[in-house]
Amino acid sequence: MEANKTLDYQSPDKIAEFIRDGRDVIRQEADALLALAARINDNFARACQILLQCEGRVIVTGIGKSGHIGRKIAATFASTGSPAFFLHPAEAKHGDAGVITAKDVMLLLSYSGESEEVLSIIPLIRHLQIPFISLTGNANSSLAKVAAVNLDVQVEKEACQLGLAPTSSTTVTLAMGDALAMTISKERQFTVEQFAMSHPGGLLGRRLLLKVDDIMNTGDAMPAVSDQASLTTALMEITDKRLGMTTIVDADGNLAGIFTDGDLRRALNNNVDIRQTVIGQVMNSNPRTLATGTHVTDALNIMKQFKITSLIVVNVERKPVGVVHMHDILRVGIV
Repeated sequence: MEANKTLDYQSPDKIAEFIRDGRDVIRQEADALLALAARINDNFARACQILLQCEGRVIVTGIGKSGHIGRKIAATFASTGSPAFFLHPAEAKHGDAGVITAKDVMLLLSYSGESEEVLSIIPLIRHLQIPFISLTGNANSSLAKVAAVNLDVQVEKEACQLGLAPTSSTTVTLAMGDALAMTISKERQFTVEQFAMSHPGGLLGRRLLLKVDDIMNTGDAMPAVSDQASLTTALMEITDKRLGMTTIVDADGNLAGIFTDGDLRRALNNNVDIRQTVIGQVMNSNPRTLATGTHVTDALNIMKQFKITSLIVVNVERKPVGVVHMHDILRVGIV
């Protein structure tokens, strides 16, 4: 029996049905989002004003599926310049409400607007005299009537064949939270650097924060020879430092050029005597360089653009202070 059922799931008709049902769900939720966009009005603007005037944290609360959505909304606020966290309403009733201060603003999520756990913390909010914004699907609900501002997240129907499972409603509530957070973030002129500081451990944070100074080869690890050194000496330096290149410096320590494995092949093709030739005669005197403080992602883009594997990092005096290699970028997981 199970084998027949599995075969049914693999039939062309059943596959077509799966695809059709999936698309229907997405279309229903998309329609609900478009309807929400049309309801962004003065209430939304007032909610933004309240949030921008907040001197404390944005505290989000909700129960059930609204709670799950609330956690995501709080996380979005926190990572885009507005200190925020999620407070479980049941825990708030048993001591955790102590984290709420008179400088905070609260977002209360309840699609019905009648969730007992959410309504139960309103007396405390009133005692602290802090404003709170509700997100409900019923503008006439108990919660909507007492909120400073109610944002309407009503949907015509859930994207569920029974019309019961929170689907379109949770999608719309999450989108409303995103709209608030992004509008506030834009008004506060939240920067890329600030975003990166909120995400230091992830790939995105590394891409935005990491600079060549953090990963480049410096000191004895940086290959360097005098522009009066022999080609043989330069080859020994390249072999010893294992970066496939060496920097060339003049008598004052300024960058004079670069010599790479590729330059060596070209020199050999021209029958250059590696024992008698001075490196200054065969070096590339116009190497590509980076300034200290350059983001690693910018270094990577230059390497890709010019199909090279190393870049010399120089200070304001044009003296080489390090070399960043593609291997260094790969090692820190930027690619």
